[in-house]
Amino acid sequence: MPTADFFGYESLLSTSEQRKLSELRDFLAAEIAPFAGDWWNKAEFPAHILPKLAALELSTPAQRGYSHLFAGLVIAEMTRVDTSIATFFLVHHDLFVESLYRFGSEDQRRRYLADAADLTTTGAFALTEPDHGSDVAGGMETRARRISGVTGEADDAGDCWVLNGAKRWIGNGTFCDYMLVWARDEADGAVRGFIVDAGLTGVSRSRIENKIALRTVQNADIVFEDVRVAEADRFAGIGSFEDTNELLLGSRIMVAWQAVGQQLAAFDVARQYAVERRQFGRPLARFQLIQQQLVSMLGNAVASMGMMVRIAQLQEHGAGMDGAAADGAGMAQVALAKSYTSARMRETVAMGRSILGGNGIVTDYRMAKIFADAEAIYTYEGSYEINTLIVGRAVTGVSAIA
Repeated sequence: MPTADFFGYESLLSTSEQRKLSELRDFLAAEIAPFAGDWWNKAEFPAHILPKLAALELSTPAQRGYSHLFAGLVIAEMTRVDTSIATFFLVHHDLFVESLYRFGSEDQRRRYLADAADLTTTGAFALTEPDHGSDVAGGMETRARRISGVTGEADDAGDCWVLNGAKRWIGNGTFCDYMLVWARDEADGAVRGFIVDAGLTGVSRSRIENKIALRTVQNADIVFEDVRVAEADRFAGIGSFEDTNELLLGSRIMVAWQAVGQQLAAFDVARQYAVERRQFGRPLARFQLIQQQLVSMLGNAVASMGMMVRIAQLQEHGAGMDGAAADGAGMAQVALAKSYTSARMRETVAMGRSILGGNGIVTDYRMAKIFADAEAIYTYEGSYEINTLIVGRAVTGVSAIA
């Protein structure tokens, strides 16, 4: 069967990584693919699959010695089968678990890391607010106030922080055990991070209903009312929003890989449908316009994957530009990758939906789900427009963002 990896980028992986990716594909085909549409239709998260997912030992692959290319292809392959499961994985591992590695103290890693890495506990990343998404860096309203000499359920020798505020669109937010909450210090205005037990008094969570994308993902509105968090659960390694950007750079890369995975999925479904579906006495695949659309879809997917392979190389070799992070990929480069791949993704899934005609709007044929989920990828981890303006600022030296 023809592959959407038309230029053979996967061959750049080591032999052991190729075997591990094959193991992941087998798991996705057996445990996710047959049921993903039903979970999506019912807006239910399949918590029962977490032990099997953990058994793959793919949490934060780069931390386990795998290449950045392998880590990206893991997300792409998960997305290729079910965007919602890939999003859960990304939020938990690439944001929550990765934050423990990068910013957690030795004590925090000892207390939280092992259970989070094997999915015995689950995490969320609480940054976006009801009134602040793209401008959350400057507009963050959730507040943290440090107090001493008190006692309470979250206190550490009478030294704790009190959190007040609200967060929105928090993936895994309805069921997570812990969340990384970002809040502004009332004393000096600095943005700080806290590991918050979701069961603490004053934490309330409600599921966001009526979504048309990522329906399996349990996004939540979260409110914090005088929530006491021990000083021991403040991330000592986080002192400003720049630290947040370090995490967001990595997660933005992974969402760009999701845009690749969406295109691979759309091509898979559209190609199979075109070969099997007959109209006017012949397969759709024999019509020139259908072939043109399939080739355009393939070209978008290959170009997007090529860009992400280069991002992975920059991560490996530290050869970035634009104030690149220690891993080598700069924010402007990553913003271009996310904006470009998500724009090509939107074109690709639209062509795929068109090839399926009326069947493209029912989830029975997968394409409707792929088409709808693409809209979330187009928007989150920096909308297309915001990422475009980040690149525009880099190439002109002039910011169009207030």
